[in-house]
Amino acid sequence: MGDMAQSPLMSQAPIRILLVDDHSVVRMGLAAILGLDEGLSVVGEAEDGTQALEKFKAEKPDIVLMDVRMPGVSGIEALRALRTACPAARVVMLTTSELDEDIQQAIAAGACGYLPKSVKREELSKAIRHVHGGGHYVPEAMARRLEQLARRRHLSAREIEVLDGMRRGLSNRDIATALSISEHTVKAHVKAILQKLESADRAEAVARGFEHGLLKVERP
Repeated sequence: MGDMAQSPLMSQAPIRILLVDDHSVVRMGLAAILGLDEGLSVVGEAEDGTQALEKFKAEKPDIVLMDVRMPGVSGIEALRALRTACPAARVVMLTTSELDEDIQQAIAAGACGYLPKSVKREELSKAIRHVHGGGHYVPEAMARRLEQLARRRHLSAREIEVLDGMRRGLSNRDIATALSISEHTVKAHVKAILQKLESADRAEAVARGFEHGLLKVERP
């Protein structure tokens, strides 16, 4: 009976979390939200990728919540460095960016999860626990898009050049002249682009080109 009295049911230690975001207000908000869950504990904060590596080594957190877009060392670069230094690191990218290119790069770099900052508290806690348990977590909508991208063949370098010409509103003849190829070849490329990007017309192909990170917005 004495042995039983000395063996109370012990609660599990909280999951230790490192927050990485260049906006202090965002970190404060995340810390407050996570603090509502007794099973989660924020043990450190970092405002850029370089600081994230230092804090990770010092705190050895269970989970890292990291923004993709940060000045200096980006979240993707920090993720790669972190996974190289500690392959077992469990990182969830929490960001405003839902560009396919960012999602693909994050997953390829070793992210265990990818969540928009608009995520609800319940789903954030669920994702953290799932990743902590050894799994990967991506919202259903993002997962479907990744599956579509995996099935879709990549555009060749020449096709991206043709797509860029389409973006600029050039005719097939103008694109042919600019790239020093025949108009017939341009037509073949346009047809392939529409098929690969599952687009009904040139305008939709260009829109999907931006959506998938194949085209970049030109800044003056």
